Amino acid sequence: MELNFTHHQSAHCENGVASNLLKNSGLNISEPMVFGIGSGLFFVYLPFIKVNYAPAISYRTLPGQIFNKVATRLNLKIKRQKFSSVANANKALDENLKNNIPTGLQVGVYNLSYFPDEYRFHFNAHNLVVYGKTETEYLVSDPVMETVTTLTYEDMNKVRFAKGAFAPRGQMYYPIQIPANIDLKSAIIKGIKNTCRDMLAPMPIVGVRGIKMVSRQIRKWPKKHGVRKANHYLAQMVRMQEEIGTGGGGFRFIYAAFLQEASVILNNEELKDLSKEMTKIGDSWRDFAVEASRIYKNRSAKEDAYNTIADELLDIANREEIFFKKLKKAIS
Repeated sequence: MELNFTHHQSAHCENGVASNLLKNSGLNISEPMVFGIGSGLFFVYLPFIKVNYAPAISYRTLPGQIFNKVATRLNLKIKRQKFSSVANANKALDENLKNNIPTGLQVGVYNLSYFPDEYRFHFNAHNLVVYGKTETEYLVSDPVMETVTTLTYEDMNKVRFAKGAFAPRGQMYYPIQIPANIDLKSAIIKGIKNTCRDMLAPMPIVGVRGIKMVSRQIRKWPKKHGVRKANHYLAQMVRMQEEIGTGGGGFRFIYAAFLQEASVILNNEELKDLSKEMTKIGDSWRDFAVEASRIYKNRSAKEDAYNTIADELLDIANREEIFFKKLKKAIS
């Protein structure tokens, strides 16, 4: 059983699944547009929560929020279901496939057998689409992969019922209603306002203030925790930024592409200029990640290396603060 579904590769899983499911339902919307309308760009530092034995840092909103906000702002309806039993989860998925409904799933990464080993760790907020099945496998469109792939029934059960933080509990979701006419302009403006509000939030652990706080913490890590632990914290930060969901530079590049598209739809030249500025900020996030990786791999020849990258991060935070103030003004 194979449904008529077109796979498009994307930079980030949740945007990609949302965009692919909507395209399949007749609404041609790009990954950057999903990300921008869904206000996916975010930053929060949670030192009181540990992930892989390091302070939690998230560069994105909670799993599912992007698609939910897109649905609200474009007046779409999405059905989401979670399950207490594997049997019920399988039955519901198989029923959808029988009814010709490609279905989005939230899954754990660890048992995704088609992922390279170095990318398989305990992270439960990955997204993919199931668009068919054979006698032994499900047909999978994972938007971060170049082509479609498969998962055995056994592996599918493992990823759908992975344990730990953000346990997916078999979650599946799919659009059930798309209006004939959608108001993209209004949705874009709401998405931008939401992101500006988040990134300029007056809370010390959120948005640009959160980035500044991490910069201050990085300076203290070697003395406070010793070099080995400080290096581990830094490695985990880069992993969250560049590998788990393209959060740092990657998200800035997606957001820049969104502003480029939005500038045409809203007929707003200022957004085009801001798009270029955001691309440059994305480059700086990538440079920060490269410098940080040199430190934790013990390849940095710089004296006072931790203070140097803390300065880099502070500069990024200051530039993002100016950027989001300009963006807020540009659409007001």
